[in-house]
Amino acid sequence: MIANVLVTSAGGIVGQGIIKALKLSNKSAATSPVTYNIFGTDMNPLATGLYRCNTGMLVPPATSPDYIDFIIGVCKNNNISAIFVGSDGELLTLAAAREKIERESGAKVLSGPSDILSIARDKWKTYEFCKANNIPFADSALPPDSEQFVREFGFPVVVKPREGYGSVHFNIVHNRMQMEQVISEIEAAGWRPIIQRYLGHDIKHNLDGIDGANEFTTGITVDKTGKRVMSSISIKKILKAGQTHKALIDDFPGIRKPAEAVALKLNAAGPINVQAKLEGDTPVVFEINPRLSATCAMRAFAGVNEPDIIYRNFLRDEEIKVDSYQKLVCLRYLNEVYVPFSVYSRVLVDKEISNSERGSFIPDYF
Repeated sequence: MIANVLVTSAGGIVGQGIIKALKLSNKSAATSPVTYNIFGTDMNPLATGLYRCNTGMLVPPATSPDYIDFIIGVCKNNNISAIFVGSDGELLTLAAAREKIERESGAKVLSGPSDILSIARDKWKTYEFCKANNIPFADSALPPDSEQFVREFGFPVVVKPREGYGSVHFNIVHNRMQMEQVISEIEAAGWRPIIQRYLGHDIKHNLDGIDGANEFTTGITVDKTGKRVMSSISIKKILKAGQTHKALIDDFPGIRKPAEAVALKLNAAGPINVQAKLEGDTPVVFEINPRLSATCAMRAFAGVNEPDIIYRNFLRDEEIKVDSYQKLVCLRYLNEVYVPFSVYSRVLVDKEISNSERGSFIPDYF
């Protein structure tokens, strides 16, 4: 079957990861009965993903009062069956309007319910949830309790926004002056700060050649009942500018199984991304993201195609269970997409680009 699907924020790293995974599924027809016709949206005409989908469309920002109605129009006019959310900025907006979108357009919003999103998107609420459920989580505090916190745990500590993403305003601070300054900067930017115990490098887990790495990200898909794990896959990673730069995809059962338990306790259906560091043999969670992550393309190539799994379960009622995947090393690097200026100029006028007009290309020169 052919399915028209929408990927929002096609210019962002998460949206691009979803597009890659869906296109990879299309190339692996033997593993999925669905062929995806991909519509990408973004507010920026320079968004790369607009030119790599079957159809790209410009939309208002998620903060615009016209955004939801515009998305509904796109879905109705193009018979969209599902919406993959490609950015944190749109996640709560689309989830809050889920009932309206699904009623008026027939498109399924593939995200968790708003109450679960509010827990997972707020790092303080996540900390309280984990503490209540006996899940090892990075000790945390709010600014009024900062003095008591540093007396107990000392420096360095992590200071970041409660609702942050992608290492935006993430800081490791080493004294009280730095801590107070960073708290003020986060508040001035309109965010709410949280202070977390710094989870440092564990030399014990540096035996696989990934020097300095002690951070793991686990992608879990939970079926639409919220009761059954369909897939899980863990990646040990090295970050660069807040994103995964080098990755070791391996079994990591001591990371993967506890992450599955976190996802089930959260009672959230769909994609869940659990980030943790090892202290001894215990994975200590420091962040939960209730969405697909930018590394979903890596997981798809290894054999766990999360966007395809979620679509087939939520839209086709397929009972899916993926128990194995390839063990790989992923080395990310910069690449370029070229778009003829005439094509870009048409996008500025028409606000849309179709497959036949796309004309973008990626040279095979590396």
